[in-house]
Amino acid sequence: MGKILAGVIVIAALVAGVSMYYLQVYAYYDEIVATGVDDVQMTALSSGLPEPIVYEDFKAIDSESSPIRYRACFTTPHSQAMLSETFQSYDQAEPLIAPGWFDCFDAKAIGAALESGQALAFMGTPDIHYGIDRIVAVLPDGRGFVWHQINRCGKVVFDGQPAPADCPPAPEGY
Repeated sequence: MGKILAGVIVIAALVAGVSMYYLQVYAYYDEIVATGVDDVQMTALSSGLPEPIVYEDFKAIDSESSPIRYRACFTTPHSQAMLSETFQSYDQAEPLIAPGWFDCFDAKAIGAALESGQALAFMGTPDIHYGIDRIVAVLPDGRGFVWHQINRCGKVVFDGQPAPADCPPAPEGY
């Protein structure tokens, strides 16, 4: 009887583990269909507003389960010099890990390129969701990457503290 019970427990644990893995890595992500016009935007120095840039080969995933699960890859003909002169840079860029099957987005390689100065990060869309900014990074060869990152105001509010005076007020429920 003990061997049967142990076998049932092992099988149940195995099924639960495989299910949790599938749910975390595959189930909640949806591929984004590109509009071809404004999928990649950066905040302009002149207006302070997000503006679309020229891009190709856009691939993206997102999930309704979390505002920071967005990841995208693209290519652009714009040089880093042109982008730096036109759009707001972003100093605290920290790419978040993407599921392994979304192989165009390697957060560790992007992070290393940002640290070495090879990749440049830009503000995509500030507060795309409350407390979340969309960040864009571009390599010298024109490959680009997009992800969502918690901003300064979000870190405070998501920790249960009131929004700082210079932050927009948190929506109901935060």
